[in-house]
Amino acid sequence: MDELIHEFRTPVRDPDGHLYRVRALGRARKDGTWIGWLEFAPVGFGGMARHTPRETTQPGPAALLYWALGIEPVYLEGAVARAVATRAGSAASSR
Repeated sequence: MDELIHEFRTPVRDPDGHLYRVRALGRARKDGTWIGWLEFAPVGFGGMARHTPRETTQPGPAALLYWALGIEPVYLEGAVARAVATRAGSAASSR
């Protein structure tokens, strides 16, 4: 099951100018490690919900939170651009 790891305070814009709220999500794998990705939810009109494929694999949820807390705004800008460019599908299909 997907779990909210962190919600970023600062929204980001995609290349078309749509504004998104950003959250880091994660999920435990059968081997005990955790995968993490970023989810972008549109703010206001325009844009559509998007997400990245897996961005990281960590040994546990605490390490996943540590990863998310280290993400800088410029990384989020690149991630939303990647999510838009790849037209990411459903969460399960891209991880």
